[in-house]
Order: sequence, then C-alpha cells, then structure tokens
Amino acid sequence: MNTTEAKGNWNEIKGKLKQKFAVITDNDLMFAKSNKDEMLGRLQIKLGKTKEELRKIMAKF
Repeated sequence: MNTTEAKGNWNEIKGKLKQKFAVITDNDLMFAKSNKDEMLGRLQIKLGKTKEELRKIMAKF
C-alpha cells in the first residue's frame, strides 16, 4: 500500500466514524504517526470507549 492509498483509506474511515458518532470532529481525527495515541485518547474521552474498542471499530471499516 502506498501513501496515497493509506491516506485515502484513512479519509474513508474518518468519514464513517463521523457518520457513526456525530460528536466526532475533524480535529478529533487529525492523524499523524506521532500523535496516534493522542487522537485515540481524545476519542476515548468523547465516546467513552477503550483504545481496544476503538481499534476494533476502526478495523470494521
């Protein structure tokens, strides 16, 4: 998978997450390798889910 494909897949996942969880904003889903844990932490707080639950939700998409 090249960078363009990975970015496209992430954009698709972001859209599906925002559809499923209306409280999520683009800022909550800002993604870079260096801040993946920070992003997951923000989602944990907003959604009341564990990191493992969030990973499973994202894997479904």
